[in-house]
Amino acid sequence: MNGDYSRPFGVAAIKQLFLTSLFLLVQVVVFFVSAGNLIDPRSWPYFVAAFVHYVVSTVVQFKLNPELLVQRLKMKRKRSKLWDEILMRISNLVVIIVIPALAGLDFRYGWAILDNYFLVVGLAFVVASSLLLNWAMIVNPHFEPVVRIQKERNHKVITAGPYSFVRHPGYLAGILFAISIPLLIGSVLAFISVGIYVTLTMSRTWLEDKTLQEELEGYSEYTSQVRYRLFPGAW
Repeated sequence: MNGDYSRPFGVAAIKQLFLTSLFLLVQVVVFFVSAGNLIDPRSWPYFVAAFVHYVVSTVVQFKLNPELLVQRLKMKRKRSKLWDEILMRISNLVVIIVIPALAGLDFRYGWAILDNYFLVVGLAFVVASSLLLNWAMIVNPHFEPVVRIQKERNHKVITAGPYSFVRHPGYLAGILFAISIPLLIGSVLAFISVGIYVTLTMSRTWLEDKTLQEELEGYSEYTSQVRYRLFPGAW
């Protein structure tokens, strides 16, 4: 990519990095206001790992699927589902506000802090989430933030990559990332809000799957080939 052709993709990558950095900054502020401590080193591995994840994901998409970067940043989308718009925003608020707030309170009062051993486990979850998310976005040109049938973009069923063993790898990646937060920060209390996020994500998955079976040609046949929505071997 060069010249004028690459310019919109480069702008999209910069916007994506700005937005994800802004979300991360909000998490940092919420956590440290809640914890009342700016220097405790136990919480920083998550913020560093999350920043690296955002940068790497943006670079990967810019190199391998730049058109998707542009599509995902569009504010107005035709035929998006209202229920998904609502669930998406609530889910985002849980990750950006509720999880760091509860983790901060856990640190402030010393209720249930995890050992440093869990840093390794949390890092493994971040890596798994990043690999799965980027793999899904590379092979799926329709990987938008909300549910809609993208008729103007010749929406079709994707069966390659992670879609060959689970129908909604993006949601699974989000769950893995959410689980990594309390592990890396070291807060047991934050798992309460992670549970809320997982419940919301499973609800979105069920509703999206139902919508796709009803409205996207070939998806019902795909469900007979790939049985599991989120968790291979379970659901």
